[in-house]
Amino acid sequence: MRDRHLGFVAAAATLLAAAPLSTIFERWTWLIQCTVAVALIAGAATLARSLRAPVWAQLLGMMATLMLVLTLMFSSGEELLAIIPMPGTFAHFGQLMNFAVEDMRSYGVPVPDRVGLQFLTVLGVGSVAILVDLLTVGVRRPALAGLPMLAIYSVPVAVYTDSVHPLPFVVGAVGFLWLLVADNVDRVRRFGRRFTGDGRDVDVWEPSPLAAAGRRLAVVGVALAVLLPLAVPGMTTGLLANFGAGGSGPGGNGRGNGGRVDLFANLSGELQQGKERDMLKVTTNDRTPQYIRFGVADELTDQGFRNGQRKSSSRLRDGLPAFQEPGVAGVSTDRYRARIEVTEDFDMGLLPIYPTPVGIENFKGTWFYDKNQQVVYSSGSSARNQEYTVEYMRTSYSATALRQAEPLPADSAEVKFYTAMPQNERVQELVDGLVKDKSRPYDRVRAIYDFFSVKNNFSYSLQTESGTGGNAIVDFLTNRRGFCQQYAAAMAWMVRAAGIPARVAFGFSSGNNRRDGDAFTLTNKNLHAWTEVYFGETFGWVPFDATPAQSVAGSIRSDYAPDVDAAPTPEPSATASGGPAPDVTGGAAAPQEEGNDSADLGAGFDAGTPTAPRWPLYTIGAVILLIALLAIPAMRRGMLRRQRQSAGGGVSAAAVGADSGGEGLRIVVTDVAAAGQAREDAHAAWAELLDTMVDYRVPTDMTETPRATADRLIRDDLVEGASAEAARLLGRAEERARYARDPLQPERLGDGLRTVRKALASRADRRTRLAARLLPPSVLLRWRQAIVESSIRTVLTSGRMRDGLMRWSPRRLLTRPSR
Repeated sequence: MRDRHLGFVAAAATLLAAAPLSTIFERWTWLIQCTVAVALIAGAATLARSLRAPVWAQLLGMMATLMLVLTLMFSSGEELLAIIPMPGTFAHFGQLMNFAVEDMRSYGVPVPDRVGLQFLTVLGVGSVAILVDLLTVGVRRPALAGLPMLAIYSVPVAVYTDSVHPLPFVVGAVGFLWLLVADNVDRVRRFGRRFTGDGRDVDVWEPSPLAAAGRRLAVVGVALAVLLPLAVPGMTTGLLANFGAGGSGPGGNGRGNGGRVDLFANLSGELQQGKERDMLKVTTNDRTPQYIRFGVADELTDQGFRNGQRKSSSRLRDGLPAFQEPGVAGVSTDRYRARIEVTEDFDMGLLPIYPTPVGIENFKGTWFYDKNQQVVYSSGSSARNQEYTVEYMRTSYSATALRQAEPLPADSAEVKFYTAMPQNERVQELVDGLVKDKSRPYDRVRAIYDFFSVKNNFSYSLQTESGTGGNAIVDFLTNRRGFCQQYAAAMAWMVRAAGIPARVAFGFSSGNNRRDGDAFTLTNKNLHAWTEVYFGETFGWVPFDATPAQSVAGSIRSDYAPDVDAAPTPEPSATASGGPAPDVTGGAAAPQEEGNDSADLGAGFDAGTPTAPRWPLYTIGAVILLIALLAIPAMRRGMLRRQRQSAGGGVSAAAVGADSGGEGLRIVVTDVAAAGQAREDAHAAWAELLDTMVDYRVPTDMTETPRATADRLIRDDLVEGASAEAARLLGRAEERARYARDPLQPERLGDGLRTVRKALASRADRRTRLAARLLPPSVLLRWRQAIVESSIRTVLTSGRMRDGLMRWSPRRLLTRPSR
């Protein structure tokens, strides 16, 4: 029976330890599957132990159960009798493992319900459940069970590049502590009977004093382990830093995910989701808006592109760098304004903006702007549910102007950093052939850009490997099938191989399929990646989108980077947009408005004022809630006091008679109805006196008579004079209400209660008076007694139910009675 109890605790602790996995999946399907698997494994272990099977047999039974569960949940269709796995089943399991590996490469967290990831999760949690049960019940080493539980803990930490929410880890820690407590209680019960500190025997249904102390220590330990790192700046983003500034500084790793983010994994995961979700709502006076960008991958290693360290950051609230006009023929700039509303489905520490912003207003939280990467990021805030206004400069280039750009010095910082790459002979050989006899940077870039065309057998497909490392790029250039991130990474790599700085930008295409006047909506299907090339300080970073235009909704092309797959068209104007520019293949773009001066920049927008951070409101609300909770005992005590002090309000003259029993004039209630009320008033007044004594730390003895209690108050000099007479009055009223036929109603008992209360308060120290007013011990004692009584009733009820179920135990029914 005890092993059965420990087995179920081990199963429950395993499920609690799996709580951190909730931060990885979008839905809870994995939890239902893992719950079924763990429950069946625990049942198999319990059955094996009830049959007195050895430990090795229990292990085999649990492993067989896990295999049957996996066969039922992830059937291949080749099983015998639908449940017995066959060789085809194991081959199917191998395919699911490969699917899981591919999904981990392709999807960003949180991931959707993918069969490969679900199989891997059920297999992992089920294996941990087997190990936990074996260590806890089989070899009685529950502390070692923390090691397989730690394996589950490490999964979210390894997946997330930034901080993970602490609540799921608290749940897992509680499960591990529950396992340890259950094992120690079982060991104590096996040892013998339990006793309190004063030597009293503790029954099985009573709470153990040592266990209560252990639970308190466990709760305090978990609280300190979770809250202390959050409160110390530097260990995470720092609760103090977030409290004061709404986030951490540059380079931190907070919940905003503004540090190192796998932008490629997030992009491929969103594009491959079947469900379309709104992410941005944009309203702008730009009739042909360019791409919105939020991230950059500018560091190239053997594993591919990734976003590098940000070294030129400044607080967004301090303003943005001043915009410098290029002053070059063929390059023009226009000023626009856009209001961007981010939905709850875009939860990143990167703020979507148009390129070259000159002003950002009404954002919430602490954000930073990196002028090199041209991104707005935060380590403590999220773009989720943000609504802000961006004022930006849109730069348009002509092919003629870009062709005038001179090669950059080989020793410049931009060339050294943005052309750094691992050696790849096949890529370098291809690039050398494309840029042969081309000396101008733009001509070299254009030759690489034109290479990604249908005539060279390039096509768009989401069903490809999503890596950007050397082998993945070679595979893409060989197979020539992929989606935007392969095109953008391959072109950036090849441009670097040509000796020109390049990087990969992430954002949204123009999304012109859902427009309503100046407003349009962008979804996860509009997420996009393209290449940016640096032509020097005069031109800055110029975008090139090598992805086939007809395959990307809202794709736009320009004069200097036209659609290489389109039929020949007349030469566009020299001021075509360069951000990328309007799509010449997707229909005629709306003509750009002329005379767009600063007076029209705010058309269609509310002026708006900067929104204050919300943390003060949350803090004030939390403080008010805390004060309200702490005030509940005092409010309860005040209500009881008012009710009791209104007792003894007197009765009508017809209902009373005089009685002088040697103690002076007394009023005796003779009317039957009034007598019942008088007794209730006397009991209420006496109960209030006892609670007052408890509040002011005056000992109470329930075995004393009311008269003896009043005499003790007088004898101990706690009351004197009028207060002593009031105490005697209360005692006599309670004594007569208990034992006499006719109760005593001499006068209002409330006056006597107030007199005694003032006397007891005057004898108490300041700390006792403060506790009696704010946290009355009488109320807390009554609540504690109610909780204990409720627990006792629950234990007794469960014991009766257990005894009733034991009557139908199979072992008991099968056991023959002794003769």
